[in-house]
Amino acid sequence: MIDDGPETFTIGQLARRTGLPVRTIRYWSDIGALPPVGRTHGGYRLYDAESVARLELVRTLRELGLSLDDVRRVLAREITVAEVAAAHVAALDAQIRALRLSRAVLSTIAERQSDTEEMTLMNKLARLSARERRQIVEDFTDEIFAGLDDANPHFQARVRGVAAELPDDPTPRQVDAWIELAELVEDEGFRAQLRRIAETDSESFRDRAREPQAYLRFARKAALLVGEAQEQGVVPESPEADAFLERLFGPHADRAAVLEQLGVGGPDLRTERYFRLLAVVNGYEPQPSSAAAFQWLAAALRAHVGS
Repeated sequence: MIDDGPETFTIGQLARRTGLPVRTIRYWSDIGALPPVGRTHGGYRLYDAESVARLELVRTLRELGLSLDDVRRVLAREITVAEVAAAHVAALDAQIRALRLSRAVLSTIAERQSDTEEMTLMNKLARLSARERRQIVEDFTDEIFAGLDDANPHFQARVRGVAAELPDDPTPRQVDAWIELAELVEDEGFRAQLRRIAETDSESFRDRAREPQAYLRFARKAALLVGEAQEQGVVPESPEADAFLERLFGPHADRAAVLEQLGVGGPDLRTERYFRLLAVVNGYEPQPSSAAAFQWLAAALRAHVGS
């Protein structure tokens, strides 16, 4: 053994001193993370007090999840503990985001009682990158407004909405809304319907001499009058409903054209659903549903289209 100098320890003594298994200490020594300071006459490796401190550092770094390569770089002073810690924090943040997303997706699957095919689709949609999610919505809205250079900018802004961004820590409700939104914008019938609405709105916008608030004023008036009719129990087929339509559109309005604008079969409630889903994904409460009011209005127009 070494006769002079600082106190030294064999691997067995080092194991007892630190509480680490001999097997672990030998492995770290073999890979160069804990080089011996000498050997006994019999060839056994020896370590000193600095080795104990080095071993404690190795154990701490490993317990924090650092790779052996990072540990070796720290011990070789190729990188500081602070630098490797900062990089590890970023990696942990990414893992946490992935775990939270997995939890949200699993919660949605459990709530929907999804089958294998739907589960696979949901997981794929939810795990798209932020850029890929934006691209889905941008491609959809670009198609809706293609060639409509004079489209109502207020309507465009509403359709495009805030970019459909899932937060880093999405709730199951937000994941569910994003998945439904992605499925909805791929629906050819919905795309065609919203395109027709955009074209009609563009024409109306030109006709209103570019008064962007006119449509909003009309929408508010329609909601108030239809709400009043519903509160009074007026059914769409009644003469009283015809009176409400005259108050709303005037005595000479082309009701067939208005009904066509709403949709031949009545209002497409998927349009409202689109706006509500955007609100949920972006973390704000959607406006109260106007579905019942538009259904009443469409039914009344069909019943009194020739009045």
